[in-house]
Amino acid sequence: MFMENTQMKNNGDTHNAYHLLLNNPQLHSSKKTLYLVGGTMGVGKTTTCQILKTKLPNSVFLDGDWCWDMHPFQVTDETKQMVMENICYQLNNFLRCSAFDNVIFCWVMHEQPIIDDLLRRLTLGSCRVTPISLVCSEQALVKRLKKDVDAGLRSPDVIERSVKRIPLYQRLNTLKIDVSELGPDEVAGLIAKL
Repeated sequence: MFMENTQMKNNGDTHNAYHLLLNNPQLHSSKKTLYLVGGTMGVGKTTTCQILKTKLPNSVFLDGDWCWDMHPFQVTDETKQMVMENICYQLNNFLRCSAFDNVIFCWVMHEQPIIDDLLRRLTLGSCRVTPISLVCSEQALVKRLKKDVDAGLRSPDVIERSVKRIPLYQRLNTLKIDVSELGPDEVAGLIAKL
């Protein structure tokens, strides 16, 4: 279920935010936790995080997709900058708010620079950061996505795009949870115990 990431390394130009956060003992005694839950489209991030929100005390949830829910969907330099600013503004508000002990964020987050940029923009203080990637087999992913396509929730081209991203998550400095044989309630239960 849990997989170690053997590719934890710093790139010479930038500090690896995950490595710095993970190895800071002061952050592990913090009352507030930020859960970063990544994974390819259809792996179950949103459903898992909605359930996780109910399992953790004083929690709040943000899905990165909500921060650029537009029609037609346009991925440009401008919209990518906008979505990152929207996400960080909202997460920083959640992190500052004393009502929340657990801040849950999910988004595709398929490249380490996305995670590092996000963490650099946040005012973390003594917040503990738990970066997670939900991963699964190609067969399990295709099965999940076909259900969504058949129900009219996703376009058919999402299957190929999502499958292509599966290997990218093995390169990230995150805790990997293989969800191929797990339902979202089980996955949320595992995350809640971290």
